[in-house]
Amino acid sequence: MKKKSLFIGLIIIAIIASLVSITIGAASITPFKVIEVILNNFVGNINDYTLQKIIWDIRMPRIILAALVGIGLSVTGTSFQGIFKNSMADPYVLGISSGAAFGATISIVYKLETKGALVTTLCAFIGAILTIFIVYNIARVGNKIPTTTLLLAGIALNFFMSSLISMSMILHKEAIERIIYWTMGSFGNASYKQIYFLAPIVIIISFIFYYNYRALNIMATGEEGAYILGIDSEKFKKKMIVLSSIMVAAIVSVSGIIGFVGLITPHIARLIVGANHREVIPFSMVLGALFLIICDALARGIMPPTELPVGAVTSLFGAPYFMYLLWKKKRG
Repeated sequence: MKKKSLFIGLIIIAIIASLVSITIGAASITPFKVIEVILNNFVGNINDYTLQKIIWDIRMPRIILAALVGIGLSVTGTSFQGIFKNSMADPYVLGISSGAAFGATISIVYKLETKGALVTTLCAFIGAILTIFIVYNIARVGNKIPTTTLLLAGIALNFFMSSLISMSMILHKEAIERIIYWTMGSFGNASYKQIYFLAPIVIIISFIFYYNYRALNIMATGEEGAYILGIDSEKFKKKMIVLSSIMVAAIVSVSGIIGFVGLITPHIARLIVGANHREVIPFSMVLGALFLIICDALARGIMPPTELPVGAVTSLFGAPYFMYLLWKKKRG
């Protein structure tokens, strides 16, 4: 009962954080005005079209997108930490982010984004999917995917893609600022089209992960235990890696690279509810959404009218926590 109340409390806090986030930006809007505009929209009584546009067309999409990205990264981080039995694993461990960044770089350098709002998103998604395919095939040994080989292949491809991005920036200096800003993560270009693209992927894959919570619990204890209990660990691992990779590819394609969300929120969830994935997954989802909504609000509110990359804000919180985890692990 206590955990259920806490879960509901976190959802309420996330809703309040969303309302506060809507008030932050170049145009200052009071919380009461935000509530008034939202309620008026539902009853069809629109008095101020400017505020209506700011709230519903500019700020609401980025809050919804931030929540979806936070949910997706947290769930993926939770699954990777369970599958790899490594508390330091995060959603970008397989080099997917660098593949997406290279795809976005191609779109920016060759000005493909002028051909449509979702072109950069599509290029980033294709780059991420190709990276998954390459890493998977490099690491595969027969019908098995050794975890160590998979991680090393991801690291190698990450460095390779990063070098291609650096070369692109040197050869196309006029695009450096846009490439760097994209790779640091932002919701500045959030749109309902991106939400319609990302939402089904995040919702469906998150549900699949939750449905497999028992298998994740068993996998976290080791592959021998999984074998004894009748779980085909290789088959399950492949399924989880492929689904996680698709979700991360979709996320990075719309938001850029936002670090530490998938690393720290599963840890906080475990501190609250323990190691059972039946509880860890939903708690990490809400915590991830809340964390990114707050970070996005800070990105807009710290240095107005300048907007900081969201990835820079998450790193301010995530990097110290990561160092704390390393210190804790060192002490045993």
